[in-house]
Amino acid sequence: MDKKEQVEKYAGELLKLARDTITVRFRFFDNALAKIKTEFKHGLFGAASVKDVLYIDPAFLLREYMEEPNIAVRIYMHIMLHYVFLHQYQYDKLNAEFWNLASDIAVENIILEMEFQSSALKRDGVERDKIAILKKRVPSLTADKIYREFMVNDLSNDTKNEYKKLFSVDIHEGWHTAEKKTNEMVISEEDWKKISRRIKADLKTFSRNKTASESLEKNIDRAIRERYNYRQILERFMVLGEEITVNEDEFDYIYYTYGLSEYGNMPLIEPLEYKEDKKVKEFVIAIDTSASCRGEVVKAFVRKTYEILKNNENFFRKVNVHIVQCDNEVRSDIKIESEEDFRDFIDNGKIIGMGSTDFRPVFDYVEKLEEAGEFENLQGLIYFTDGYGIYPSNMPKFETIFAFLNEDETRMPVPGWAIKVIMEDELNEY
Repeated sequence: MDKKEQVEKYAGELLKLARDTITVRFRFFDNALAKIKTEFKHGLFGAASVKDVLYIDPAFLLREYMEEPNIAVRIYMHIMLHYVFLHQYQYDKLNAEFWNLASDIAVENIILEMEFQSSALKRDGVERDKIAILKKRVPSLTADKIYREFMVNDLSNDTKNEYKKLFSVDIHEGWHTAEKKTNEMVISEEDWKKISRRIKADLKTFSRNKTASESLEKNIDRAIRERYNYRQILERFMVLGEEITVNEDEFDYIYYTYGLSEYGNMPLIEPLEYKEDKKVKEFVIAIDTSASCRGEVVKAFVRKTYEILKNNENFFRKVNVHIVQCDNEVRSDIKIESEEDFRDFIDNGKIIGMGSTDFRPVFDYVEKLEEAGEFENLQGLIYFTDGYGIYPSNMPKFETIFAFLNEDETRMPVPGWAIKVIMEDELNEY
């Protein structure tokens, strides 16, 4: 047996012992661990997760083991939790560096809270101190909440380097490949969601550390929650209508050019000057302007809506969109009839209100607008709010979407006739 084979033999035994150690202590992780393959990659100088494979440099593992006897367990735990929390499938964030740090911190926080002695490292005390400081700004340390904190308040280069040195365990470059080529993955995103749901169900037996159990469940909930694409949601408000433009699909160039060549300026067929196309025409944006909804967040939501419409050319030349501001009563109604009106509101519009929240006045107001003939074919209402208000008791005639900035289990559930959308990921770039 040559030196390379010896190194791989001892490294393999370490990894097998690490997996067995985790399985014995945390039985609910058995299925997740079983799905992760391991392969040696010499010259990697670390560990990396690509698709469903944990790549590791065996020489690196043995060197680290001499200083940190629990390093193999820690690497396995760290990478497994990335999979369980579906971090590799959310690599479309605006700032990949911040997402790498946020996901690493979220995972390391869970490992520390588990107080699993077999995964302890010498640096854990410093990690705990840094996490305690971060928790003052982000009480619930899920990856997306940490990421949002970094995006809002930024990080100095020194802080970024400090976080990388402390919390990074594996290389994430392969996540981007996995996210773009999910069809090549042996284990799909939906498979990992099923594994995560099973872990959540089995957590009832994990009662030794209530804090760790609750944190683990919160991270899983954030991972497996239904994600709506706001761009797709807006398609619900699209309607067929005539656009005054050349209909390329029904225009025959052969007859047109033949007529011009034979008879001068007399084509044999004129192009149709209209076509039917799906475009947003009439809907209402209701904005909760109670004290808990900050002006900049509201503007970010309106800007996001405008940019989706504009970039996808989902505007008629003339539109009928009402931006209604309301706290416990309707404070303002701005009628939008063009892209210029939308931009003017984003640049110059003022947020009015800051009282308590009641959703009912907006629905009553919109129904009165309909009765007055303000809308020909109202497609629906999007209500951007914190969710702490009084919902209408009856289902309205138009489709309704309640768009929340973030998830919050303490607020009242949305009525069955409305669609619930979480906008936190959508507004991260703002």
